[in-house]
This record gives sequence, C-alpha cells and structure tokens, in this order.
Amino acid sequence: MSDGPLVVQSDKTLMIEVDLPGAAECRNAIAAFAELERAPEHVHTYRITPLGLWNARAAGMDAKSVMDALTTFSRFPVPASLLADLTETMGRYGRLVLEKDPSHPLVLRSCDRAVLEEVLGSRLTAGMFGPRLDAERVVVLLGERGRLKQALLKLGWPADDQAGYVDGTRHAISLREEGGFALRAYQSEAVDVFMASGSGTVVLPCGAGKTLVGLAAMARCSASTLILVTNTVSARQWRSEIFAHSSVTEEQIGEYSGERKEIRPVTVATYQILSTRSKGEYRHFGVFDAQDWGLVIYDEVHLLPAPVFRMTAEIQSRRRLGLTGTLVREDGREGDVFSLIGPKRFEAPWKLMEEQGWIAPALCTEVRVTLSDAERMTYALTEAAKRHSVASTSAAKDRAIEFLVRKHDGEPTLVIGMYLEHLSRIADMLQAPLITGKTPVLERERLYDAFRSGKERVLVVSNVANFSIDLPDASVAVQVSGTFGSRQEEAQRLGRILRPKADRRQARFFTVVSRDTNEQEFAARRQRFLAEQGYPYEIVDAEDLVGV
Repeated sequence: MSDGPLVVQSDKTLMIEVDLPGAAECRNAIAAFAELERAPEHVHTYRITPLGLWNARAAGMDAKSVMDALTTFSRFPVPASLLADLTETMGRYGRLVLEKDPSHPLVLRSCDRAVLEEVLGSRLTAGMFGPRLDAERVVVLLGERGRLKQALLKLGWPADDQAGYVDGTRHAISLREEGGFALRAYQSEAVDVFMASGSGTVVLPCGAGKTLVGLAAMARCSASTLILVTNTVSARQWRSEIFAHSSVTEEQIGEYSGERKEIRPVTVATYQILSTRSKGEYRHFGVFDAQDWGLVIYDEVHLLPAPVFRMTAEIQSRRRLGLTGTLVREDGREGDVFSLIGPKRFEAPWKLMEEQGWIAPALCTEVRVTLSDAERMTYALTEAAKRHSVASTSAAKDRAIEFLVRKHDGEPTLVIGMYLEHLSRIADMLQAPLITGKTPVLERERLYDAFRSGKERVLVVSNVANFSIDLPDASVAVQVSGTFGSRQEEAQRLGRILRPKADRRQARFFTVVSRDTNEQEFAARRQRFLAEQGYPYEIVDAEDLVGV
C-alpha cells in the first residue's frame, strides 16, 4: 500500500482523491485512456472503456504505458485481472488491417485466422466481402470501407486502416510567414502525426489554434480541400484565417452555405446546408463529389450531424482531419468518429496548454440562487418536461447576473443562455446587444467586430455563440442556462474566454443555477467536463457574492 491518490477497481472504475498530492498528475496520466463518469467535490470516478483504450492505442500509447500510469499512482496493488484485460483489449486494435493489394483496391488481412473467420461469419459484415484470397486475406467490396470499419468496431475488432488515400486534385498551398507567424510546437506535432496516418482527430482546447492545424494540413497536402463547419459565421472566420495565413486567394475559395453555393479548389461548407433535406433527399451531398478532394476537414467534429456520417462512410479514400476541443458527443456516436473520421491521433490537455501560456487560466464558479416562494410553487406544479425552462429563466437569476456583469464592468463579457425570452429580458436589463439565431449574419458579424474592438463590452448571446466564434478578448462568461447536462456545450462555452490575454489576466466562468431544481442536477453533469480538464470549480450562494 502507498499514499497514491488513485484507487483502481477490478470493474474498471478508477477513483482519484482530488485533494491528495499527485492528484493532478494522476488525472493527466489516466485522461488519455479513461473517461470521467462522476466528479463530486473530493473523489472523481473514471471508467476504462474499450474505445478509450483503442483511441489511446491509435495515438501511440501501448499497454505498458497504461499499466505504468495505473501502478504509479495507485494506492493499492492494481488487480491482475484488470491488467490482463486491458492488455488483451488494446491488443485487439490492429489484429485486422485494411490494405491495398497489387491486384485488388482493398483487402482485409489478419494474422489471426480465427478472428478473420469470426468477422466473415458475422451478420454485421454480410455483403461487404468479395472472394477469399488466402487464409489471411479477403477482398473488401468497393464502397464498403467505412461501413466495414463501423461493423468491425461493433464486433470488438477495430481495424487499422493502412489502405492509403488518393492525392486529389493538386492545388499548391503554402503558409505565410509574415509578421512573425509560425506554428507552435504542439501544432506542428499534431500535423506531423496526422500526415503520418492520413486520417484521424486532433483534440485541442478552444483558443489553442485548431484552425491553424487545419491550415498546416492543407499546406502539407497541397490539394483541393473541403472544410465542413458548424455555421455561416464560422465559415467566414475560416475564410479570414485562410487569407491571413496562407497563399490561397479569394478567387480560389468558395462558400457553400444557405446563402451561397460556390465550389472552388478550397470550399468551406456548413453542416447546416449539408443536413438540409428536400423531398426526403439530402440534395446537397453532391458537394462531396463536386471535386476530387485531397483533404476533408471536419471542424468541431463532435457536432458532426448523423447524415454527414453517412456520406463520410463513402469517402474513405480521402484524407480526413477532425478538429475538436472534446471528443464527447451527446448522442453517443464517438465510435463513428473513431471509425469514419479516424481515431484520436493527437491531444493536448487543457491545463497543460494553460501552464504553457497558450490559453488563459480560468476560475470556474457555480452561483446558486434561491427561487421565490411563488416560483417554487410554479416549478412544483409544472409538468416534468417543462421544469428545466422554469428553473432556467427564474427572475431570481437576474439579480445575480446583473451583479456579476457590473462587478466585472469594463471587461469583455459574454452572457450566454438558451431561452430567448429570458435572454431578451437580460439584454434589456443590461442594455446590451442580443445575438440569437434570428440575428442576420451581417448584423452578427458587426456586433462581434464591435466587441473585438471594445465598442461593445457586453454581449448577450444564445447557443449560436457556442461554436467557432473568434472573440479573443472575451475574459468573463456568465452562463445563465444550458442544454441540460451537456459537457460538450460546457466545453464550447468555456472555450469562448480562453484565448490568452495581453495582460495575462485570469478568465472567469460563472454558471448561475436555481437551487433545489433539476437544473442543479444538470449543472453537476456539465461540470464533469471541467473536472475532466483539471479545472477546479467552487460553488457559492448568490447571497454571498461579495468577493466573487
């Protein structure tokens, strides 16, 4: 027995006592292969899953590294059965290999004949194979590369895809080096790792320069590129970054959105337009075939809509780069990201980026307000499905919100929520502009520019500001409501304020929550993301706000 902060159990749960010495180092070590499940104040519980182990394996981590992490920090001897199981699980990755053959475009090979027989006999792979070449190899039918990888993951035998990629139409792209611009070391490493594999996901904190990783990959591929983004504002930010840091000209870049339908050597398309269905058909999927793409970039890949997964399964011969701040998906389709976009190839922990000065340090605080007697009765009498709205829009919150904004007067502040009526009320109270999905794109861009320039110090924003909005000076966020227990959303909203500040000041992230309601339970789920990334958070009563 040691005094380590970690307790490892045979059911694959890991518990870290966060107040003990070495807890932060332990969290960083196990986060590469384990997922946080619960994060109360003193003991955080993680779970080891096959997908977590396979992502770690694809990123270059072996079973010995995982075992060393567990045994180094564990207070008690690690169960031998768990060590044996994780070794076996990680050993499943790569037992099946997709590759080219001189006479066939795609072959599935295994050095373990029993595994090959198992997958050939499964109903999940029915209709995907051609003739058997020998005891170790079988032909994979054209167009089945993506679906086969999905099926193999479900069978517990994730394939190592070494079949290579087409180069696409040549289009020379170079990065500009004017003004002292240069890739940071971790960005260069991320691109190197991606190019060595040709597909996969890069996980970097919001504000750590994921777009520049994408640009560097474009330059390395120097081929026609399709960039998929969350919305039109994000598309135009990508355009601005491309113009600022690469040789791509305005004539060479197109926008494919609800407003424009341009296909050019570099095309930025929105998930929104691709997911639009007309007469039962996704008629904009043709953008995937409109060019001989050499690279497809998926920005905010954790938000990739289900229909786009379907099309992605059919373009597995294209290099694919996923960019995200978190691999958490609220729909549970992390396995499809692994299979169709590619495994996690590179990840830079948020707290490590903070320590190195690449993102701002952040202090996270939950502010709990008490409903009035009338509001408590309204909440109690409201049907269960609508209680979250009642709790989230309580008038009791308004006083706390106003206090927080006034306390940080002069600092660039975002007030973020999801209920438009409540946000409109807050905007009137603060005399601040309101941005929602109904705000025209040009007006949004005008207000964002005013915020960047300092003409506007406070913006009240709906969920449209969750994604890919570049507001580098924002240093305070007041979250007034959210999408139930979404860790994904928590990551996006915290990321809005993490760009490093010129004066190195600390960012402040406040969440205002109604006490004794289901919103308090949802807030606890959302805080799992903060704990995953190593951010401490405090809980205060709204009546004790002085000093917050």
